[in-house]
Amino acid sequence: MNILKITTQAFDDQKPGTSGLRKKVKVFQQDNYLENFVQSVFHVAENIQGQTLVLGGDGRYYNKQAIQIILRMAAANGISKVLVGQNGLLSTPAVSALIRKHNTAGGIILSASHNPGGPDADFGIKFNIQNGGPAPTPFTDAVYEYSQNISSYNIIDTDDIDLNSLGQLNIGDMLVDIIDPVTDYAELMSHLFDFNNIKVMFDSGFSMRFDAMHAITGPYAQEILENRLGAGPCTVINAEPLEDFGGGHPDPNLKHAHELVSLLRNNSQHSFGAASDGDGDRNMILGKNFFVTPSDSLAIMAANAHLLPGYKNGLSGVARSMPTSAAVDRVAEKLGIECYETPTGWKFFGNLLDDNKITLCGEESFGSGSDHVREKDGLWAVLFWLNLIAVKKQSISQIVTDHWARFGQNYYCRHDYEAIDSQIADDLMQHLVDSLDQLQGQSFGNYQIENCDNFSYTDPVDNSVSSNQGIRLLFSDGSRIVYRLSGTGTEGATLRVYIEKYEPDVSQQNGDTQLVLSELIEIANTVAQILTRTGRTTPDVIT
Repeated sequence: MNILKITTQAFDDQKPGTSGLRKKVKVFQQDNYLENFVQSVFHVAENIQGQTLVLGGDGRYYNKQAIQIILRMAAANGISKVLVGQNGLLSTPAVSALIRKHNTAGGIILSASHNPGGPDADFGIKFNIQNGGPAPTPFTDAVYEYSQNISSYNIIDTDDIDLNSLGQLNIGDMLVDIIDPVTDYAELMSHLFDFNNIKVMFDSGFSMRFDAMHAITGPYAQEILENRLGAGPCTVINAEPLEDFGGGHPDPNLKHAHELVSLLRNNSQHSFGAASDGDGDRNMILGKNFFVTPSDSLAIMAANAHLLPGYKNGLSGVARSMPTSAAVDRVAEKLGIECYETPTGWKFFGNLLDDNKITLCGEESFGSGSDHVREKDGLWAVLFWLNLIAVKKQSISQIVTDHWARFGQNYYCRHDYEAIDSQIADDLMQHLVDSLDQLQGQSFGNYQIENCDNFSYTDPVDNSVSSNQGIRLLFSDGSRIVYRLSGTGTEGATLRVYIEKYEPDVSQQNGDTQLVLSELIEIANTVAQILTRTGRTTPDVIT
């Protein structure tokens, strides 16, 4: 086995965010750029020599080339075995499931999630630890620190291997097991949900469309929905994973999944629509002319989980990210279980799940999941809703409106201002921080700010503290405005503004969310000086 020790120099921009390291493809294609980061991960991940890893990605441009490099480096760094998805494909939740099922030392996921793909677009990489979840902050900080002092990396001098054929082969002393990316995940889903009941529903004529957005979930959805559950052969649209996602933006929202939205309008023959994103961890749920907000989706899952096989014993607790609406809080209160409010980032749910404090968790950014893995899981959420429809024998709109009648409605939206100059975005957030004392107790028309802060979280399991997680304006009537800068983009900054108002009285509920929230939206724009500072008159995306 010919191991090469390649001399290299550090790159100063390799600090991972909450979702790993994301950059333009051309950045990753620089000499030694990917190699430096991977070597840093192998250095920090102690005791992985002689262990097994999982490796795969969402199929975007540079996925296959990166896998070949990582395999040669894994062999040179003493990894004993790597499980690789056929053609280099594995969804993010499937990687988490494989890590947990095979008790591996962790896994490497190649994806930039919902970001566009292609030679001029985005690529990403992250390491998931032994529980199947994203590496915690101390780990990613250590990776960055080592990457700033790296002087060499180890790699095997060998040809690329065939990723298309199932089976085992060797790279040096390391065994590579190329596996079907779908089988283990599909089997896990069959134990959580009543596949027979869902199949009966499809056999009776129930019709749906699932938009895979030419991303990773196409093969998963075809196998589970069409082959195992008996949905029609055209149920999954945009099913083939493509390196550039067919030129689309693989983000399952009302703007980017416009083809699916149009299929569920007016006189549609379909009762249900769903979509997932680039790496398969996000979801969008639609009924006929009806959009289910991710916050409502989490609350409805919590209220009805006991009806499904995998959760028939009830929930130990639930958790939501701070910007997510408080709809699930009201469900938890009625169920008599704890509801935890965490910073944005799935890794914050990991400790709660591992400590059995929660069973379900979710974020407003189209992510929800449970204790079956340690990642959010798009197709899992779709199957949850299908099983719920099969049990309740109600439409999407009926299920949601019944929920509102019982728990009240949290009117909620998110305004995204994308690709803002980073300095302008930072200055805007600093303006908000500097204004907190002045805003305390201030009135704006019908609304008075009762409290405002920069959210800080103390983990109830390990007592770690995460500060500066978003500006919150909390009003005396329970309404909220939250401001955050997103770390998921690779160009400029995205300002996210979250607006929420609770209405307990079903007779006062109004379907026009933007109208109900219009006064709060005006307050949000005024307080942050969005127009003055960014020049933006409207958000790029409203969800």
